[in-house]
Amino acid sequence: MNKIAFTACPECDLLLKPASLSVGDKAHCPRCGYLIQRPRKQSIERTFALSLAGLILMFPANLMPLIGIRMLGGAKDGTLWSGVVALFEEHLWGVAVLVFLSSVLFPLLNVILSLLISSHLYFNKPHRHLAHWMRCLQHIDEWAMLEVYMLGIIVACVKLSSTSELKFGFGLYAFIALLIVTGMLASSLDKIQFWRQIEQLNSKNRLSDDTGLISKH
Repeated sequence: MNKIAFTACPECDLLLKPASLSVGDKAHCPRCGYLIQRPRKQSIERTFALSLAGLILMFPANLMPLIGIRMLGGAKDGTLWSGVVALFEEHLWGVAVLVFLSSVLFPLLNVILSLLISSHLYFNKPHRHLAHWMRCLQHIDEWAMLEVYMLGIIVACVKLSSTSELKFGFGLYAFIALLIVTGMLASSLDKIQFWRQIEQLNSKNRLSDDTGLISKH
């Protein structure tokens, strides 16, 4: 007896049969109109390349100076990490933890998980934790908010431009590039295609394991 796998609408939880779509097609929920699926061209390859680029950009974006401030003869450079440390020193622990999670930890985990999953799918390498990584990626993606931190940088530059001299560091350009790459990464990752590929790899892995057990006996 064949089992039919249903897909639940993320908006209204309506159970739907998976549709076979081509690149350019769209599948909407018939109840609420939510976009269920929009196949992306070369999703695995694009995700693999973008996540690798994001991982490379993550280090200069977090460790190199974003903005240099010169005021009254003194100069000071600010990095993403130093901003989190400054919030801790000002006893704003809740804000510091929130900034650290949304601007440092979750974006890093998002890029690492995307790289791990896409690399295994690209090279057809099964792994027993692929499904677990994919579930974690779907939850973390909602909390990685680099654009919010970017808005804070813009507001700070506007307020400080009239009272001090600002110098933009290489870390800011790396941060902007990282923001663009993560945005492209989110739009390139076809979750339904990824889940199908993971299921296929897991099925092949289980079949090879069963075949190996039979041959031993």
